[in-house]
Amino acid sequence: MGRSLKPQTKRSRRLGVFIGGNFDAFNKRTFPPGQHGPTMRRKVSDYAAHLHEKQKLQYLYGGLREQQFRRYVHEAKRRGGNTAVVLLQLLETRLDNVLYRLGFARTRLQARQLVVHNHVRVNGKKVTAPMYPVSEGDEIQVKEKSRKVAVIEANMERAESLIVPDWLDLDRANCKGRVVKMPHEVQLEIPVNIQYIVEFYSR
Repeated sequence: MGRSLKPQTKRSRRLGVFIGGNFDAFNKRTFPPGQHGPTMRRKVSDYAAHLHEKQKLQYLYGGLREQQFRRYVHEAKRRGGNTAVVLLQLLETRLDNVLYRLGFARTRLQARQLVVHNHVRVNGKKVTAPMYPVSEGDEIQVKEKSRKVAVIEANMERAESLIVPDWLDLDRANCKGRVVKMPHEVQLEIPVNIQYIVEFYSR
């Protein structure tokens, strides 16, 4: 299954939470898309409720492919411990997400583009895989030639007011960050029932 290319605002409306797109348009039409959206009241099944939570997390992290997302869940189970905590740790330590958390990109989708277009270095080495898992002690840096790219410059100006998670350390002057420790208590932008996701893949 390929990556979903549906309009993000419409996807946000369907899920009932803002996970991307036009925020003003989402606020004006918080009901599901479609001609019956404002009036339709449909009973949500147990399966649909679990699927809904899975899709929220999947799209929040940049619209991960189903096969890819499933692998993260299975890997979290394999590692033992609290599956929900491990799953979020695996997703948070993706390179594209780290760039987003550091403020180098406005969205995770934009962060993915920065990685793919060879603007990023990890420990001084070129990495072009957005899913690359960072580890404690890793240094993530925007390469010197790319710091003058308009998008990156604008993002770094915006990052001055950004609150960086405590598991990351940001050096704005040199456009680089470091993984101080592995994340344990992740604050998501939207409410997600992670246990529902674990149960969804246990069926």
